[in-house]
Amino acid sequence: MVIRKFAAIDIGSNAVRLLVNNVIEQEDKPTTFKKSALIRVPVRLGEDAFTLGKVSENNLNRLVKTMCSFDLLMQVYGVEKYMAVATSALRESENGKEVVDRVQKEAGIGIEIIDGKREATIIASTDLKDLIKKDRSYLYVDVGGGSTEFTVFSQGEPKSSKSFKIGTVRILNNLVKAEMWQLVEEWIKEHLGEGAKVEIIGSGGNINKLHKMSGRKVGQPLSFIWLNAQYHFLNSMEYEDRISELGLNQDRADVIIPAAKIFLSAAKWSGAKKIHVPKIGLADGMIKTLYHEQS
Repeated sequence: MVIRKFAAIDIGSNAVRLLVNNVIEQEDKPTTFKKSALIRVPVRLGEDAFTLGKVSENNLNRLVKTMCSFDLLMQVYGVEKYMAVATSALRESENGKEVVDRVQKEAGIGIEIIDGKREATIIASTDLKDLIKKDRSYLYVDVGGGSTEFTVFSQGEPKSSKSFKIGTVRILNNLVKAEMWQLVEEWIKEHLGEGAKVEIIGSGGNINKLHKMSGRKVGQPLSFIWLNAQYHFLNSMEYEDRISELGLNQDRADVIIPAAKIFLSAAKWSGAKKIHVPKIGLADGMIKTLYHEQS
């Protein structure tokens, strides 16, 4: 048996995450991937990028310190290879290159700023296919702070993907116009077609949290009816009450509502009644991508 360690750093619009995975190789057995550690730091880069047009000095300093700590953690864990990517917040920041250069200089971590298409490709390299049945269609919805990636699966294969600038941090800052929602609706209806039997596969920290709050077992999907009721329940509460009464983190208590709205909208437009929550996403796809590049 050989145990290798790989790491993924996902620099999102709402938070920055470090995922460390054990990759277990055994002769005559399939390689297995086991999560060793997941660290999440709420550096809300999107709030700067989408309102100011660039990352502020304060958040740049916080990001550099986070990356320095991630570098130390990877050394302690014995990570042999890592991949660090940044999504819509740094894509749209006028000082995105400056941020990347400073992190490289001070933390020694190289960051790749990826577009929505590359993001969707990385996500598609996860274990999604294990969940997908050939007799129905699926709409994969990955909700982030700055953008949401949509992928249509039909007959077990990805048929079309698109990234839209609809994200939780953008919605909180009133930066998503009605026209953008309409574009998403049109795209979903066009690529799924009429009368398709559709189920949603959701990813992102918010849908994972909603699934946990539902009390459902791992592998048991959320229903549209439950999610709709939960959305209205959360929306009826004050932000402070979501923290004190429901135990939500400060940086989760606000974004969870627009995230639920995105999933509900996708379900309504696709006709889906079930939302599967496999707890996989961009970071998991990065680990798989890294491993296959090294093998």
